[in-house]
Amino acid sequence: MNGKSILLIIGGGIAAYKSLDLIRRAREKGARVRAVLTPAAQNFVTPLSVSTLCEEKAFTDLFDLKDETEIGHIQLSREADIIIIAPATANLLARMANGLADDLATSVLLAANKPILAAPAMNWKMWENPATQRNIARLREDGIHFVGPAEGAMACNEWGIGRMAEPLDILDAADFILRDKSQMPLQGLHVLVTAGPTHEAIDPVRFLSNKSSGKQGYAIAAAAAGLGARVTLVSGPVAEKAPAGTDLIKVETAKEMLSAVKDALPADVAIFTAAVADWRVTGKNTQKIKKLGKGEPPALTLTENPDILRTIAKHRSHRPPLVIGFAAETESVVSNAQKKLMTKGCDWIVANDVSERTGIMGGAENEVHLVTADRVEDWPPMSKINVAEALMQRAVEFLRKSGPPIKAAAE
Repeated sequence: MNGKSILLIIGGGIAAYKSLDLIRRAREKGARVRAVLTPAAQNFVTPLSVSTLCEEKAFTDLFDLKDETEIGHIQLSREADIIIIAPATANLLARMANGLADDLATSVLLAANKPILAAPAMNWKMWENPATQRNIARLREDGIHFVGPAEGAMACNEWGIGRMAEPLDILDAADFILRDKSQMPLQGLHVLVTAGPTHEAIDPVRFLSNKSSGKQGYAIAAAAAGLGARVTLVSGPVAEKAPAGTDLIKVETAKEMLSAVKDALPADVAIFTAAVADWRVTGKNTQKIKKLGKGEPPALTLTENPDILRTIAKHRSHRPPLVIGFAAETESVVSNAQKKLMTKGCDWIVANDVSERTGIMGGAENEVHLVTADRVEDWPPMSKINVAEALMQRAVEFLRKSGPPIKAAAE
Protein backbone atom coordinates (compact mmCIF):
# COMPACT_ATOMS: atom_id res chain seq x y z
CA MET A 1 0.00 0.00 0.00
CA ASN A 2 3.05 2.30 0.12
CA GLY A 3 2.40 5.37 -2.02
CA LYS A 4 -1.22 4.41 -2.74
CA SER A 5 -4.08 6.86 -2.27
CA ILE A 6 -7.19 5.65 -0.42
CA LEU A 7 -10.53 7.41 -0.35
CA LEU A 8 -12.29 6.15 2.77
CA ILE A 9 -16.06 6.48 2.96
CA ILE A 10 -17.28 6.10 6.53
CA GLY A 11 -20.88 4.91 6.90
CA GLY A 12 -23.18 5.55 9.83
CA GLY A 13 -22.83 2.50 12.07
CA ILE A 14 -21.32 1.75 15.45
CA ALA A 15 -18.39 0.08 13.68
CA ALA A 16 -17.36 3.53 12.44
CA TYR A 17 -14.99 3.73 15.40
CA LYS A 18 -12.85 1.09 13.66
CA SER A 19 -12.41 3.46 10.72
CA LEU A 20 -10.08 5.55 12.90
CA ASP A 21 -7.78 2.56 13.38
CA LEU A 22 -8.09 1.78 9.66
CA ILE A 23 -6.77 5.26 8.85
CA ARG A 24 -3.87 4.84 11.26
CA ARG A 25 -2.96 1.39 9.93
CA ALA A 26 -3.15 2.55 6.30
CA ARG A 27 -0.85 5.47 6.98
CA GLU A 28 1.58 3.18 8.78
CA LYS A 29 1.79 1.24 5.51
CA GLY A 30 2.62 4.43 3.61
CA ALA A 31 -0.79 5.15 2.10
CA ARG A 32 -2.42 8.55 1.78
CA VAL A 33 -5.98 8.64 3.16
CA ARG A 34 -8.75 11.06 2.41
CA ALA A 35 -12.11 10.51 4.09
CA VAL A 36 -15.76 11.22 3.39
CA LEU A 37 -18.25 10.93 6.27
CA THR A 38 -21.92 10.35 5.65
CA PRO A 39 -24.30 12.49 7.75
CA ALA A 40 -25.07 9.43 9.90
CA ALA A 41 -21.37 8.64 10.38
CA GLN A 42 -20.88 11.98 12.11
CA ASN A 43 -23.02 10.68 14.97
CA PHE A 44 -20.33 8.07 15.69
CA VAL A 45 -17.00 9.73 14.79
CA THR A 46 -16.25 13.40 14.31
CA PRO A 47 -14.76 15.06 11.24
CA LEU A 48 -12.11 16.53 13.57
CA SER A 49 -10.92 13.07 14.68
CA VAL A 50 -10.86 11.81 11.11
CA SER A 51 -9.06 14.83 9.68
CA THR A 52 -6.48 14.72 12.49
CA LEU A 53 -5.57 11.12 11.72
CA CYS A 54 -5.61 11.65 7.95
CA GLU A 55 -3.79 14.97 8.17
CA GLU A 56 -6.25 15.96 5.48
CA LYS A 57 -9.58 17.72 5.53
CA ALA A 58 -12.54 15.40 6.20
CA PHE A 59 -15.28 15.86 3.60
CA THR A 60 -18.92 15.82 4.64
CA ASP A 61 -21.14 18.02 2.47
CA LEU A 62 -22.07 17.63 -1.19
CA PHE A 63 -23.23 21.24 -1.27
CA ASP A 64 -20.12 22.83 0.21
CA LEU A 65 -19.41 25.46 -2.43
CA LYS A 66 -15.70 25.77 -1.61
CA ASP A 67 -15.09 22.01 -1.66
CA GLU A 68 -17.01 21.53 -4.88
CA THR A 69 -15.03 24.33 -6.52
CA GLU A 70 -11.60 23.16 -5.37
CA ILE A 71 -11.99 19.39 -4.98
CA GLY A 72 -15.46 18.25 -5.99
CA HIS A 73 -16.99 14.83 -5.70
CA ILE A 74 -15.71 13.96 -9.18
CA GLN A 75 -12.13 14.84 -8.33
CA LEU A 76 -12.24 12.95 -5.03
CA SER A 77 -13.18 9.75 -6.84
CA ARG A 78 -10.60 10.29 -9.60
CA GLU A 79 -7.56 10.97 -7.41
CA ALA A 80 -7.83 7.77 -5.35
CA ASP A 81 -6.28 4.43 -6.28
CA ILE A 82 -9.05 2.63 -4.39
CA ILE A 83 -12.24 3.58 -2.55
CA ILE A 84 -12.91 1.76 0.72
CA ILE A 85 -16.32 1.86 2.40
CA ALA A 86 -15.97 1.02 6.09
CA PRO A 87 -18.39 0.49 7.62
CA ALA A 88 -20.68 -0.25 4.69
CA THR A 89 -24.10 -0.16 6.33
CA ALA A 90 -27.21 -1.88 4.99
CA ASN A 91 -28.63 1.53 4.07
CA LEU A 92 -25.51 2.65 2.23
CA LEU A 93 -25.29 -0.63 0.31
CA ALA A 94 -28.97 -0.35 -0.67
CA ARG A 95 -28.46 3.17 -1.98
CA MET A 96 -25.39 2.07 -3.94
CA ALA A 97 -27.24 -0.88 -5.46
CA ASN A 98 -29.96 1.43 -6.71
CA GLY A 99 -27.65 4.14 -8.04
CA LEU A 100 -28.70 6.89 -5.67
CA ALA A 101 -26.51 9.99 -5.40
CA ASP A 102 -28.21 12.18 -2.80
CA ASP A 103 -25.19 12.97 -0.61
CA LEU A 104 -21.43 13.33 -1.02
CA ALA A 105 -20.63 9.66 -0.34
CA THR A 106 -23.08 8.19 -2.85
CA SER A 107 -22.20 10.85 -5.44
CA VAL A 108 -18.52 9.93 -5.13
CA LEU A 109 -19.35 6.24 -5.49
CA LEU A 110 -21.53 6.77 -8.55
CA ALA A 111 -18.84 8.88 -10.20
CA ALA A 112 -16.00 6.49 -9.35
CA ASN A 113 -13.77 4.94 -12.00
CA LYS A 114 -11.53 3.13 -9.49
CA PRO A 115 -11.94 -0.16 -7.59
CA ILE A 116 -14.42 -0.05 -4.71
CA LEU A 117 -14.03 -2.27 -1.64
CA ALA A 118 -16.93 -2.52 0.82
CA ALA A 119 -16.60 -3.78 4.41
CA PRO A 120 -20.20 -4.49 5.49
CA ALA A 121 -21.23 -4.03 9.13
CA MET A 122 -24.73 -4.51 10.49
CA ASN A 123 -26.91 -6.65 12.71
CA TRP A 124 -26.94 -10.29 11.62
CA LYS A 125 -30.65 -10.20 10.81
CA MET A 126 -30.09 -7.18 8.59
CA TRP A 127 -27.24 -9.01 6.84
CA GLU A 128 -29.36 -12.12 6.25
CA ASN A 129 -32.40 -10.17 5.09
CA PRO A 130 -33.25 -11.07 1.48
CA ALA A 131 -33.24 -7.40 0.50
CA THR A 132 -29.64 -6.98 1.69
CA GLN A 133 -28.56 -10.17 -0.06
CA ARG A 134 -30.19 -8.98 -3.30
CA ASN A 135 -28.30 -5.70 -3.00
CA ILE A 136 -25.02 -7.53 -2.34
CA ALA A 137 -25.57 -9.76 -5.38
CA ARG A 138 -26.29 -6.76 -7.59
CA LEU A 139 -23.22 -4.90 -6.34
CA ARG A 140 -21.01 -7.94 -6.94
CA GLU A 141 -22.33 -8.08 -10.51
CA ASP A 142 -21.43 -4.39 -10.82
CA GLY A 143 -17.84 -5.18 -9.83
CA ILE A 144 -17.87 -4.07 -6.20
CA HIS A 145 -15.42 -6.01 -4.00
CA PHE A 146 -16.29 -7.17 -0.48
CA VAL A 147 -14.34 -8.07 2.62
CA GLY A 148 -16.27 -9.62 5.50
CA PRO A 149 -18.46 -9.41 7.41
CA ALA A 150 -17.15 -11.58 10.23
CA GLU A 151 -19.06 -13.58 12.80
CA GLY A 152 -19.06 -12.61 16.46
CA ALA A 153 -20.56 -10.57 19.27
CA MET A 154 -22.29 -7.34 18.28
CA ALA A 155 -22.94 -4.02 19.96
CA CYS A 156 -26.63 -4.99 20.23
CA ASN A 157 -25.65 -7.94 22.47
CA GLU A 158 -26.50 -10.45 19.77
CA TRP A 159 -24.21 -12.91 17.99
CA GLY A 160 -23.97 -13.60 14.30
CA ILE A 161 -22.48 -12.62 10.95
CA GLY A 162 -22.31 -8.86 10.61
CA ARG A 163 -19.17 -7.60 12.33
CA MET A 164 -17.00 -5.34 10.20
CA ALA A 165 -13.73 -6.94 9.10
CA GLU A 166 -10.69 -5.87 11.09
CA PRO A 167 -8.66 -2.94 9.68
CA LEU A 168 -5.63 -5.05 8.71
CA ASP A 169 -7.88 -7.56 6.92
CA ILE A 170 -9.46 -4.70 4.99
CA LEU A 171 -6.05 -3.39 3.98
CA ASP A 172 -4.92 -6.88 2.94
CA ALA A 173 -7.98 -7.09 0.68
CA ALA A 174 -7.24 -3.63 -0.75
CA ASP A 175 -3.63 -4.62 -1.38
CA PHE A 176 -4.80 -7.73 -3.23
CA ILE A 177 -7.18 -5.72 -5.42
CA LEU A 178 -4.43 -3.25 -6.34
CA ARG A 179 -1.86 -5.88 -7.34
CA ASP A 180 -0.94 -6.02 -11.01
CA LYS A 181 -2.73 -9.16 -12.13
CA SER A 182 -1.87 -8.81 -15.83
CA GLN A 183 0.96 -11.31 -15.48
CA MET A 184 -0.85 -13.73 -13.19
CA PRO A 185 -1.41 -17.07 -14.93
CA LEU A 186 -4.93 -17.73 -13.60
CA GLN A 187 -6.29 -14.25 -14.25
CA GLY A 188 -9.82 -14.53 -15.62
CA LEU A 189 -10.31 -18.13 -14.48
CA HIS A 190 -12.56 -19.46 -11.72
CA VAL A 191 -11.22 -21.85 -9.07
CA LEU A 192 -13.67 -23.63 -6.75
CA VAL A 193 -12.33 -25.01 -3.45
CA THR A 194 -14.05 -26.92 -0.65
CA ALA A 195 -12.52 -27.01 2.82
CA GLY A 196 -13.03 -28.12 6.40
CA PRO A 197 -15.31 -30.75 7.89
CA THR A 198 -19.07 -30.99 7.76
CA HIS A 199 -21.28 -31.24 10.85
CA GLU A 200 -24.12 -33.74 10.63
CA ALA A 201 -26.58 -33.20 13.48
CA ILE A 202 -27.47 -36.08 15.80
CA ASP A 203 -29.62 -33.88 18.00
CA PRO A 204 -29.58 -30.15 18.87
CA VAL A 205 -26.28 -30.46 20.81
CA ARG A 206 -24.37 -33.32 19.13
CA PHE A 207 -23.09 -33.98 15.63
CA LEU A 208 -20.96 -36.34 13.54
CA SER A 209 -17.74 -34.79 12.26
CA ASN A 210 -13.95 -35.23 12.06
CA LYS A 211 -10.66 -33.51 12.90
CA SER A 212 -10.31 -31.47 9.71
CA SER A 213 -9.05 -27.94 10.41
CA GLY A 214 -9.67 -26.56 6.92
CA LYS A 215 -6.11 -25.19 6.79
CA GLN A 216 -5.15 -27.02 3.60
CA GLY A 217 -8.22 -25.87 1.70
CA TYR A 218 -7.81 -22.28 2.86
CA ALA A 219 -4.13 -22.37 1.84
CA ILE A 220 -5.11 -23.62 -1.62
CA ALA A 221 -7.72 -20.87 -1.96
CA ALA A 222 -5.08 -18.28 -1.01
CA ALA A 223 -2.59 -19.72 -3.52
CA ALA A 224 -5.18 -19.70 -6.31
CA ALA A 225 -6.17 -16.11 -5.54
CA GLY A 226 -2.50 -15.15 -5.51
CA LEU A 227 -2.21 -16.44 -9.09
CA GLY A 228 -5.07 -14.16 -10.16
CA ALA A 229 -8.01 -16.56 -10.10
CA ARG A 230 -11.50 -15.70 -8.99
CA VAL A 231 -11.86 -18.07 -6.06
CA THR A 232 -15.02 -19.48 -4.50
CA LEU A 233 -14.28 -21.14 -1.15
CA VAL A 234 -17.06 -23.38 0.18
CA SER A 235 -16.20 -24.12 3.79
CA GLY A 236 -17.52 -26.21 6.62
CA PRO A 237 -17.21 -24.95 10.22
CA VAL A 238 -13.59 -23.90 10.86
CA ALA A 239 -11.74 -21.13 12.70
CA GLU A 240 -9.75 -19.95 9.64
CA LYS A 241 -10.16 -16.49 8.08
CA ALA A 242 -11.09 -16.26 4.43
CA PRO A 243 -7.99 -15.37 2.37
CA ALA A 244 -7.96 -12.03 0.59
CA GLY A 245 -9.51 -12.20 -2.85
CA THR A 246 -11.78 -15.16 -2.12
CA ASP A 247 -15.55 -15.43 -1.98
CA LEU A 248 -16.31 -17.45 1.17
CA ILE A 249 -19.51 -19.49 1.42
CA LYS A 250 -20.08 -21.07 4.82
CA VAL A 251 -22.02 -24.33 5.18
CA GLU A 252 -22.66 -26.90 7.89
CA THR A 253 -23.74 -30.16 6.28
CA ALA A 254 -22.75 -32.27 3.28
CA LYS A 255 -26.05 -31.52 1.54
CA GLU A 256 -25.52 -27.78 2.03
CA MET A 257 -21.97 -28.09 0.68
CA LEU A 258 -23.13 -29.91 -2.45
CA SER A 259 -25.80 -27.30 -3.08
CA ALA A 260 -23.27 -24.45 -2.68
CA VAL A 261 -20.80 -26.18 -4.99
CA LYS A 262 -23.43 -26.68 -7.70
CA ASP A 263 -24.47 -23.04 -7.40
CA ALA A 264 -20.83 -21.95 -7.85
CA LEU A 265 -20.39 -23.76 -11.18
CA PRO A 266 -19.11 -23.37 -13.83
CA ALA A 267 -15.46 -23.39 -12.77
CA ASP A 268 -12.15 -23.97 -14.54
CA VAL A 269 -10.63 -25.88 -11.62
CA ALA A 270 -12.44 -27.59 -8.73
CA ILE A 271 -10.41 -28.77 -5.74
CA PHE A 272 -12.18 -30.81 -3.08
CA THR A 273 -10.18 -30.76 0.15
CA ALA A 274 -13.21 -30.86 2.46
CA ALA A 275 -13.44 -33.85 4.78
CA VAL A 276 -17.12 -34.48 4.15
CA ALA A 277 -18.87 -36.77 6.65
CA ASP A 278 -19.75 -40.04 4.93
CA TRP A 279 -23.01 -40.46 6.85
CA ARG A 280 -25.76 -38.46 8.47
CA VAL A 281 -28.37 -39.52 10.97
CA THR A 282 -31.71 -40.50 9.48
CA GLY A 283 -34.56 -38.37 10.77
CA LYS A 284 -34.29 -35.30 12.93
CA ASN A 285 -34.06 -35.42 16.70
CA THR A 286 -35.49 -32.10 17.84
CA GLN A 287 -34.71 -32.81 21.50
CA LYS A 288 -31.48 -33.87 23.17
CA ILE A 289 -31.21 -37.68 23.24
CA LYS A 290 -31.19 -38.94 26.83
CA LYS A 291 -29.31 -41.91 28.23
CA LEU A 292 -31.36 -45.09 28.14
CA GLY A 293 -29.94 -46.43 31.39
CA LYS A 294 -28.15 -49.72 32.09
CA GLY A 295 -25.29 -48.60 29.85
CA GLU A 296 -27.26 -49.09 26.65
CA PRO A 297 -26.37 -46.58 23.91
CA PRO A 298 -29.17 -45.18 21.74
CA ALA A 299 -29.61 -46.71 18.30
CA LEU A 300 -28.76 -44.36 15.44
CA THR A 301 -29.79 -45.11 11.88
CA LEU A 302 -27.34 -43.63 9.38
CA THR A 303 -27.86 -42.60 5.77
CA GLU A 304 -25.03 -42.13 3.28
CA ASN A 305 -24.29 -38.51 2.41
CA PRO A 306 -24.02 -37.35 -1.22
CA ASP A 307 -20.60 -37.87 -2.80
CA ILE A 308 -19.68 -34.32 -3.77
CA LEU A 309 -16.44 -35.15 -5.58
CA ARG A 310 -18.02 -37.88 -7.72
CA THR A 311 -21.11 -35.76 -8.43
CA ILE A 312 -19.05 -32.89 -9.84
CA ALA A 313 -16.45 -35.10 -11.57
CA LYS A 314 -19.29 -36.76 -13.50
CA HIS A 315 -21.37 -33.60 -14.00
CA ARG A 316 -22.66 -33.60 -17.56
CA SER A 317 -23.07 -29.91 -18.30
CA HIS A 318 -20.62 -28.08 -16.03
CA ARG A 319 -17.75 -30.46 -15.28
CA PRO A 320 -14.63 -28.34 -14.66
CA PRO A 321 -11.66 -29.08 -16.97
CA LEU A 322 -9.59 -30.04 -13.93
CA VAL A 323 -11.16 -31.81 -10.94
CA ILE A 324 -8.89 -32.60 -7.98
CA GLY A 325 -9.88 -34.68 -4.97
CA PHE A 326 -8.17 -35.23 -1.63
CA ALA A 327 -7.96 -38.59 0.12
CA ALA A 328 -7.04 -38.82 3.80
CA GLU A 329 -5.72 -42.35 4.29
CA THR A 330 -4.20 -44.25 7.21
CA GLU A 331 -2.97 -47.31 5.28
CA SER A 332 -2.16 -48.35 1.70
CA VAL A 333 -2.20 -44.62 0.96
CA VAL A 334 -1.28 -44.68 -2.73
CA SER A 335 -3.24 -47.79 -3.72
CA ASN A 336 -6.38 -46.52 -1.98
CA ALA A 337 -5.97 -43.17 -3.72
CA GLN A 338 -5.62 -44.90 -7.11
CA LYS A 339 -8.87 -46.77 -6.48
CA LYS A 340 -10.57 -43.52 -5.48
CA LEU A 341 -9.31 -41.86 -8.66
CA MET A 342 -11.08 -44.51 -10.73
CA THR A 343 -14.34 -44.63 -8.77
CA LYS A 344 -14.76 -40.86 -8.39
CA GLY A 345 -13.98 -39.99 -12.02
CA CYS A 346 -11.72 -37.05 -11.09
CA ASP A 347 -8.44 -36.10 -12.78
CA TRP A 348 -6.08 -36.08 -9.79
CA ILE A 349 -6.12 -37.31 -6.22
CA VAL A 350 -3.93 -35.75 -3.55
CA ALA A 351 -3.39 -38.63 -1.13
CA ASN A 352 -2.73 -37.40 2.39
CA ASP A 353 -1.15 -39.79 4.89
CA VAL A 354 -2.95 -39.17 8.20
CA SER A 355 -1.81 -42.29 10.00
CA GLU A 356 -0.55 -42.15 13.59
CA ARG A 357 2.97 -42.32 12.17
CA THR A 358 2.64 -38.84 10.68
CA GLY A 359 0.50 -37.29 13.41
CA ILE A 360 -0.53 -34.50 11.04
CA MET A 361 -4.34 -34.66 10.90
CA GLY A 362 -5.47 -31.08 11.52
CA GLY A 363 -1.86 -29.86 11.86
CA ALA A 364 0.28 -27.39 9.92
CA GLU A 365 2.02 -29.93 7.65
CA ASN A 366 1.00 -32.60 5.16
CA GLU A 367 2.73 -35.59 3.63
CA VAL A 368 1.07 -36.15 0.27
CA HIS A 369 1.26 -38.09 -2.98
CA LEU A 370 -0.13 -36.61 -6.20
CA VAL A 371 -1.89 -39.45 -8.01
CA THR A 372 -2.92 -39.11 -11.67
CA ALA A 373 -4.03 -41.65 -14.24
CA ASP A 374 -0.46 -42.32 -15.41
CA ARG A 375 1.87 -41.43 -12.53
CA VAL A 376 2.39 -40.98 -8.80
CA GLU A 377 4.45 -38.12 -7.39
CA ASP A 378 5.72 -38.60 -3.84
CA TRP A 379 6.09 -35.21 -2.19
CA PRO A 380 8.20 -34.79 0.95
CA PRO A 381 6.56 -33.56 4.16
CA MET A 382 5.98 -29.84 3.84
CA SER A 383 3.80 -27.06 5.16
CA LYS A 384 0.22 -26.85 3.93
CA ILE A 385 1.08 -23.50 2.35
CA ASN A 386 3.85 -25.13 0.33
CA VAL A 387 1.56 -28.02 -0.65
CA ALA A 388 -1.00 -25.47 -1.85
CA GLU A 389 1.53 -23.51 -3.90
CA ALA A 390 2.98 -26.67 -5.48
CA LEU A 391 -0.47 -28.00 -6.33
CA MET A 392 -1.57 -24.75 -7.96
CA GLN A 393 1.62 -24.63 -10.03
CA ARG A 394 0.77 -28.14 -11.27
CA ALA A 395 -2.71 -26.88 -12.13
CA VAL A 396 -1.21 -23.98 -14.11
CA GLU A 397 0.95 -26.42 -16.07
CA PHE A 398 -2.05 -28.66 -16.77
CA LEU A 399 -4.27 -25.82 -17.95
CA ARG A 400 -1.53 -24.38 -20.13
CA LYS A 401 -1.25 -27.71 -21.96
CA SER A 402 -4.83 -28.90 -22.16
CA GLY A 403 -7.25 -26.52 -20.47
CA PRO A 404 -8.51 -23.00 -21.15
CA PRO A 405 -5.89 -20.60 -22.58
CA ILE A 406 -3.95 -18.98 -19.74
CA LYS A 407 -1.17 -16.45 -19.52
CA ALA A 408 2.42 -17.46 -19.01
CA ALA A 409 3.40 -17.57 -15.36
CA ALA A 410 4.95 -14.41 -13.98
CA GLU A 411 8.72 -14.45 -13.50
